[in-house]
Amino acid sequence: MSDALPTLRAVLSATEGSSAAAEANALLASPAFARLQAALDADHDNFVEQLITLTEIPSPPFGEAKRAAAYAELLRGQGLQEVETDAEGNVTAFRPGTDPEAGVIVLCSHLDTVFPAGTDVTVKREGSILRAPGVGDNTRGLAVLLAIARALDAAEIRTRAGILLLASVGEEGAGDLRGVKAFFSKNRWRERVAGFIALDGLNPARLVHGAVGSKRYRVTFRGPGGHSFAAFGLVNPAFAMARAMDDLGRIRVPASPKTTFSIGRMGGGTSINAIPEEAWMEVDLRSASAEVLAALEERFLAILPQAAAAEDAARDTKRGKIRVEVKQIGDRPAGTTSTDSRIARIASAVIAAQGYELAYEASSTDSNIPISLGLPAVTIGTGCAGDRAHSLEEWIDVEKGASVKGVATAVASILLTAGVASN
Repeated sequence: MSDALPTLRAVLSATEGSSAAAEANALLASPAFARLQAALDADHDNFVEQLITLTEIPSPPFGEAKRAAAYAELLRGQGLQEVETDAEGNVTAFRPGTDPEAGVIVLCSHLDTVFPAGTDVTVKREGSILRAPGVGDNTRGLAVLLAIARALDAAEIRTRAGILLLASVGEEGAGDLRGVKAFFSKNRWRERVAGFIALDGLNPARLVHGAVGSKRYRVTFRGPGGHSFAAFGLVNPAFAMARAMDDLGRIRVPASPKTTFSIGRMGGGTSINAIPEEAWMEVDLRSASAEVLAALEERFLAILPQAAAAEDAARDTKRGKIRVEVKQIGDRPAGTTSTDSRIARIASAVIAAQGYELAYEASSTDSNIPISLGLPAVTIGTGCAGDRAHSLEEWIDVEKGASVKGVATAVASILLTAGVASN
């Protein structure tokens, strides 16, 4: 590995250095940025058409392949290099930098939506309003990546570090960040990453520097079962699970760092007049702190055998005791990119210089993985108004002025992160 790559990583992680505000103002006032904005403005109608086309290609959980194939063709059509689809289904494309030794800045948006196969994803347009499931989260991000690459070419802007576009799979829900996990464990580009920027969410003032971690479990309590009347008195898995649920509900968690828990789904049993042989629940534990999340997880896991033992002590075990099966079904690591790091200072300075009211946030995005690996990483908005994400009523506003300004804001952060080689 060359010296340039770890040096750029270190620079982007550094909490001291040159004035990010001065750099942001200089870039925004430069002829290069003026050319970039003009290119984005001229390309806006094409951007919107691509956004509509991509939205109308279904990309349900674990079913992203059709959209991924179409996206790869769009990348090739723009002349990007080394367009590849990896074994997990992620699509990557490369825009070289002027210094091959400087590594790459990854720009990531996710291919998947939360909506199951069969959902009507037809876009309904009302003026500048686009309505469709997934249109904003995160199909707009995918279209923005394409628009950024075109605008950089049109404005003849080169960056010192290369730019690697990454369209990831499995960001949402049960996908558990599987695409970016696979990227950093297997993809050939992983050792060359100097920094990581996810484009996810709409608000151009939003800067996600905190990775909200989550631990998700499916817990099954099992017992001998029996007739509700004839076998009354035998241990009951439902009562054991109820004890565990009540004990979880009594845990006190800190307000800061924000830490939460939830029982999202539950089930079991075969009949109203039968003691169930099993009862199950799915549990979500979250925190912006890895340490606090680990403590909450330890406390929760200790509750489960205690609940089983309490049920065994309360009722008859002659047909068998309560057994507990614990399966982890989700694991998103927590962590933080310091707001004093260069990558965060750059983004915050650009956001402020563009006239937005900066909002630091913690969230669960594809940036969780590089943050947990100690890489400089943030998530920024794609730059427009919208609402009702994760619902069938999702909508965004692609009004040209606001949309172009939002995308230009994202590009300015990217350029200062990757290093402008020519302006």
